[in-house]
Amino acid sequence: MLRNIFRTTLLLTLTTLSMAACATRPANLDLSLTRESTSGAYRVTLEPPQTPPPLNRIHSWTVKVADRTGSPVHAAVFEVGGGMPQHGHGFPTHPRITRELEPGTYLLEGMKFSMPGWWEIKLAIQGPQGSDSVNFNTVMASPHTAS
Repeated sequence: MLRNIFRTTLLLTLTTLSMAACATRPANLDLSLTRESTSGAYRVTLEPPQTPPPLNRIHSWTVKVADRTGSPVHAAVFEVGGGMPQHGHGFPTHPRITRELEPGTYLLEGMKFSMPGWWEIKLAIQGPQGSDSVNFNTVMASPHTAS
């Protein structure tokens, strides 16, 4: 009996520590929503529908892409990826750029953050300046800790 209580307590403790480690984001995580692409071909800005973005609801973001001179990049093609690096899974949905709203401004639909923690949003861009990519980080707070 005592052995079973010890095993249960140990299992609960290990599970709690494991979950806490996944909720801890890396130190100095860059949460900026405007970034230069990897090789510098594009300057990309992500705009969430609200700050913070909603948890457990499908929503859309705006993506603005400019070239090195600051001119909007028209007719770019995107691949969208990402997920939770600490959990090893992607998004629960299949987010994608659905249309260009105006020159250099695109609609990213199908975003959903299914749990609190660190999420990556990865964009591969094919445009007039060539192929490049950019990664963004966001951290979703637990509903009970959100302000």
